[in-house]
Amino acid sequence: MTRPNILLLMTDQHRADTFGAYGNRCSLTPVADEIARTGTRFDRWYTPTAICTPARASLLTGMAPFRHKVLANHERNVGYLEDLAEDTFTFPAALQEAGYRTGLVGKWHAGHERTAASFGFDGPDLPGDAWHNPVEAPDYLAYLAEHDLPPYAISDRIRGTLPNGGPGNLLAARLHQPLEATFEHYLATRTIELLERYAGDQERTDDPFYLQLNFFGPHLPYILPDEYFDLVDARDVQLPASVEETFDGKPPVQANYSAHWAFDTMPRETSRKLIAVYYGYVALIDHEMGRVMEAMERLGLVEDTAVVITSDHGEFTGSHRLHDKGPAMYEDIYRTAGILRVPGQEPGIVRDEFVSLLDCTATFLDLAGLDPSLAVDSRSLLPLATRDEVPWQEDIVCEYHGHHFPYPQRMLRTDRYKLVVNPESVSELYDLANDPDEMRNRYQDPELADVRRRMSRRLYELLAERGDNFFHWMTSMHDIGEVSYDPMLSGLDEATYPQTTPPGALS
Repeated sequence: MTRPNILLLMTDQHRADTFGAYGNRCSLTPVADEIARTGTRFDRWYTPTAICTPARASLLTGMAPFRHKVLANHERNVGYLEDLAEDTFTFPAALQEAGYRTGLVGKWHAGHERTAASFGFDGPDLPGDAWHNPVEAPDYLAYLAEHDLPPYAISDRIRGTLPNGGPGNLLAARLHQPLEATFEHYLATRTIELLERYAGDQERTDDPFYLQLNFFGPHLPYILPDEYFDLVDARDVQLPASVEETFDGKPPVQANYSAHWAFDTMPRETSRKLIAVYYGYVALIDHEMGRVMEAMERLGLVEDTAVVITSDHGEFTGSHRLHDKGPAMYEDIYRTAGILRVPGQEPGIVRDEFVSLLDCTATFLDLAGLDPSLAVDSRSLLPLATRDEVPWQEDIVCEYHGHHFPYPQRMLRTDRYKLVVNPESVSELYDLANDPDEMRNRYQDPELADVRRRMSRRLYELLAERGDNFFHWMTSMHDIGEVSYDPMLSGLDEATYPQTTPPGALS
């Protein structure tokens, strides 16, 4: 087979530091760690935006969120588009045209009206907007009935108290089902069935396949059976250093968001238990990934299949006194795991270039022998699945547009520093070499004035080059140096560009 199959194992709201390959000492992810050991581990893998639907739409299209314009999840949408335009480029359409079978099992959440089937994916029809496992989905209920398994039932709920006195969001609970009845086991089973179908087809046609398994977890609420709910002893859990966050000098929205997630209404012992249960969820998912990889081996597909493991974004789990994700561009939710294993590659490669979930799109196209530039904001990662020196951009831009409410942000991350521009509030600058937990906002620190000025200019240039009109706010409100055009774009000022120069271009 000249073109490999492609298997994407994707989780939701998954911290990079839960993987053994990324330094976790609990040894909860042997399957993912083995793929990292035999493939390429990316240590600076970022999501384009830490919110489900926009990130997944970016993976689908290879476009940054500002470009595809699907900017919030449907269930909390405050007026943004909810589906991609009909004529938008997507990688599954390109793969299908090139002869690939395409399948997707699990969470969709890349739009609202248009489902995975709308984009030509095989697989069971599951709700697209759920943040909880859709345990009332007809295909799941049929699976339980087929195997004589008990229905979903929970107890031991963990939640705080909202500022208005109401019950907080459900964060975790004990599941009264055996492992075989869990939604995660169901998803892995359906994936294995599709693998068997594709493997049978290949014996007749030799057509390659793309298959994506999207777990709904370890997104909260963490709903687990006993053996995983109690897998990790909460007494052994260390709270993150940033649990001492005061929000001093930070955008006020962060303290508001902490209250929304009711962090301070729960004792620290509860926070430790939540982290312990989150670890258990990670272990459960890794176990189910192992079942899929065992099926790959049984079906003789391993040598002909590229494997990617990643997530749409991370999770706070108490970091900065927060849960979930939201309007705070911390490493906890923007840096995720990214693992790639390509058939025939040298094992044990580790890269520290800044790469993105977005780059999966061009990588899939490249693997299929197609033009990676069709994914306009994406770069193929195949050159990095080697020990070669590869020219690569030395920083990365991420963005956010809001969820419960509009809240635009842009971030520039370099080797040492992170700049976050918050138009409605104070902006942020962190020295990650001396402050890896991002506790001290040094945006106004005179010692870092040159860093702030240099990074502001760099972010401004990158946004303008991409066509992200957020740069217009920076033109007048941030120290980005001189510009050689009329910021009013009136065409009536002597500083206006010549007509041959694209509007928004830089000198």
